[in-house]
Order: sequence, then C-alpha cells, then structure tokens
Amino acid sequence: MLLDTPSLYFRAFYGIPDSVTSPDGMPVNAVRGLLDMIATLVRRHSPAQIVACMDADWRPAFRVAAIPSYKAHRVASGDEEEVPDTLAPQVPVIEEVLDALGIARVGVAGYEADDVIGTYATAATSAVDIVTGDRDLFQLVDDEKPCRALYTVRGIRNLQIIDEAFVREKYGIPGRAYADFATLRGDPSDGLPGVAGIGEKTAAALITRFGSLTALLAALDDGGADGFPAGARNKLAAARDYLEVAPAVVRVAHDVPVPDADITLPAAPRDPERLVALSEKYGLDSPLNRLLATLTR
Repeated sequence: MLLDTPSLYFRAFYGIPDSVTSPDGMPVNAVRGLLDMIATLVRRHSPAQIVACMDADWRPAFRVAAIPSYKAHRVASGDEEEVPDTLAPQVPVIEEVLDALGIARVGVAGYEADDVIGTYATAATSAVDIVTGDRDLFQLVDDEKPCRALYTVRGIRNLQIIDEAFVREKYGIPGRAYADFATLRGDPSDGLPGVAGIGEKTAAALITRFGSLTALLAALDDGGADGFPAGARNKLAAARDYLEVAPAVVRVAHDVPVPDADITLPAAPRDPERLVALSEKYGLDSPLNRLLATLTR
C-alpha cells in the first residue's frame, strides 16, 4: 500500500475542523485525521507492506524547466508551497509520529510523492494499492501487476477503486493511457495548459485512435489528415513545442533513487517511548490507540 501522504493530510485538514487541538491549543486536525485514515485502510485492506510517500520537493526543478507554469499559482513566497498557516506546523508532527510508529516514510530530494509512488509501484512484485485523491496517479493503474488506485474523492470509508476498466469507462481511453490523455487535456490545478481547443472528449478520441501520444505525434509529423477530428491537426501543430516537453512533466518518474527502507507493516511501534511523548504533547491518544489496535490485529 502506497500512501500519497500529502493528498491524505490535506484531505484530513479540510475534512476536520481546526478546533481539534492539542493540549496547548495547536490544531492537530490533519494529524488525527491521517492516523484514523491509516487505521481504516489497514483494517479494511490488510496490506503486508506500507509506505507513506512524501513530497521532498513539491515543485521539482526538472518539471518547472520544462513548463514554467507548473504549479506556479501555488507558490506563496520564494519557491515555497502555499500551505494554510494551521496545517504547516502539523506536517513535522505527522513525520515524527510516522517514524515513531515504524511506518516507512519516504521522500527523495528533487521529487514529488507521486514519483516515489511510481518507483515503488513499478518495482513491486506483488499487488499494489495506491491511496490518493490525485487523478494523476491513474496513469499507474495496471491490471496485469495488478496495481490499482484507491481514490478518496468520496471519502476514505467509501473509496473508489480505479482499475483499467474504470479508466476505459470513465474517460473512453485505453486503460493505461491516462498520462497521454492528461497531457493533451491539461490540468489547470497543476498549471498544465494542455492543447488549446482540445477538450476531454477530443483528447480521448485522439488517444483511442492513435493508441499513444508518441504515435499521434508521428502521424502529425507525417503531414496527413487521416484520423484527426476536424480542426484538431492545426491545434496540435500549434502546440507542438508543448507536446514535446509536457510528457516529462505529466508522467511520474519510475526510477527515483529511493533509500533502503523496511516497508513491512509494523505490528508494534518502533519507538514506544517517543510515541507516548508525542501522544501526550499533541493529545493523540484516541487515534493512536485505534491505529495501534489495528496494527496489532
């Protein structure tokens, strides 16, 4: 089980009021919410291994170099991500608690959590569940592995299971073609413009017709009009420079140098004394007891 941890703690933060605080008044809604999410996931899916994947770099230089607008609208100051004032102090607490529990926490300098997830998913030799609220990770769905996404759009207790059949039915594209489809369509939430004038339906038709973005570009360069919806050829030609660099931004990395880590689901805390201290300081007894009871079972 690969956790898109930033996606989950943001969801917890916005789903639980920040009136939930530690004894000294610090909001801990994201911390408590994430712990309860993990307890629910472990209880319902019983993973043998688990990784809390982290953003060591939320806006990697290689993506910004390719498309400068990548996540630019989220920059607060310098190159820091705009994070709510009451969430930012909770992230180090989340990291400390995960470490004390013994749940592997992996982030790699220069890469996003998505890239860590992509690397683990690619290297896995058994079934993989990716827990995320980010559609970008649909590109990793692979029925043969199998690798599926557990999508949190309807909440952690009502996860939507994303497999190749879902991708085909929802988007009308081959089950493993989501990255190419997303490149054409774009994603304003990530500052990815897509191809001007190419909406979701046309993007799906193009990927279905040509099978991949590589094949589509080859047909575009050949100069023929066969297979292109009316007007699409000119729109694609105008966006040729974008299409040359966008795949490196949209596709998650599969070869991140992840450190050696014990990703076995822990049956007991790695550092019980530290966990007790954190629990007392931040008022985490209830969610930690629920999670520890689940891990013990």
